[in-house]
Amino acid sequence: MRDNGRVTSATRQPETAPQTLPPRLIATDLDGTLLRDDKSVSPRTVAALAAAEEAGIEVFFVTGRPARWMDVVSDHVHGHGLAICGNGAAVVDLHGGPGAHRFVKVRELARENALDAVRLLREAAPGTVYAVEQTYGFYQEPAYPKLHMEIPDSLDPAEELLSPDHPAAAEPVLKILAYHPEIDPDAFLTLARLAIGDRANVTRSSPSALLEISGPGVSKASTLALCCAERGITHEEVVAFGDMPNDVEMLTWAGRSYAMGNAHPDVIAAASGRTVANNDDGVAVVIERLLTELP
Repeated sequence: MRDNGRVTSATRQPETAPQTLPPRLIATDLDGTLLRDDKSVSPRTVAALAAAEEAGIEVFFVTGRPARWMDVVSDHVHGHGLAICGNGAAVVDLHGGPGAHRFVKVRELARENALDAVRLLREAAPGTVYAVEQTYGFYQEPAYPKLHMEIPDSLDPAEELLSPDHPAAAEPVLKILAYHPEIDPDAFLTLARLAIGDRANVTRSSPSALLEISGPGVSKASTLALCCAERGITHEEVVAFGDMPNDVEMLTWAGRSYAMGNAHPDVIAAASGRTVANNDDGVAVVIERLLTELP
């Protein structure tokens, strides 16, 4: 299922009243947030997630990771088994386990938009190199560094990878990755957003100058808003956790939100609260407290 509809309500207005309703859904980022730096889920966090589900609170993993990298949490998805991957580009059913996931919703990046983004960013930041993330495949330019623990399906210029004549052209593009070896990461993000404009959504989650470019209006927040609307859950009933710029919209939208102790300054500014670092089980600390406050 493909869905390119924009969700205009995914950014909560500043005048929204403080969250007072009991939580019905917990939305948490993975890397730098739920996961420790060694990519493990601590026993304390596993117990907290299970306790939340037992109390009737849904837990959604909301990540920039592709579906094939979700094995780190596939044992902890509980009843619904759904996760939001690719910064909102896909909702994935993880019940089948690693390699057997099912795409429930895909919000693709149109190839013409992707080509525009590549062209505009090449002009604005010479030396940028690209990779293309699709539903099942990963493709990159020859000069793109080995940033990921996988072998790309092909090595070609981005313009060829995104061409309608490419062998994988029928497979939806979830996002493109843009890397620059020299520019400051935050400066690169600002430059790219100015250059690309409304042709795509640009964010980042890496400490390096690696940008993630999705379809217009596609973000963790907008896809989470869609999933919540399908369940009759309002933003006031959502508690969210994150640590990097790709979490900002989600943290702004959620009724209650927490920046990790290790979070980027923009995330701290966007969240309504703060917890301890990922290595200190910051998500579990908050969940444990929330459960004690339930009526």
